[in-house]
Amino acid sequence: MAGKKPLTKAQIVSHFAKKFDLSKKVAGAIIDEMAALAIAETKKAGSFVFPGIGKSVLVKRKARVGRNPATGEKINIPAKTVVKIRVAKAFKDAVIPPKK
Repeated sequence: MAGKKPLTKAQIVSHFAKKFDLSKKVAGAIIDEMAALAIAETKKAGSFVFPGIGKSVLVKRKARVGRNPATGEKINIPAKTVVKIRVAKAFKDAVIPPKK
């Protein structure tokens, strides 16, 4: 599994075009619109659910004191907002079956 490369956008577009009998242009537009919708909704509402895949959420991190690993010097890390994707349980269980 380590040697296999992930699908490119063009390969994904080709897959959807063939599967749903669409032109590659339409399939590409659908994928682009899904990404744009996810970005807009995550910005506006703080989260976006990809049905069957997971949920993107905005997470606010507090300011904290860190350490420079090269010098050992303490540094202040400012508060910031980050985006995380929480994988759906069904997706995770399908990819990595739970141990019994």
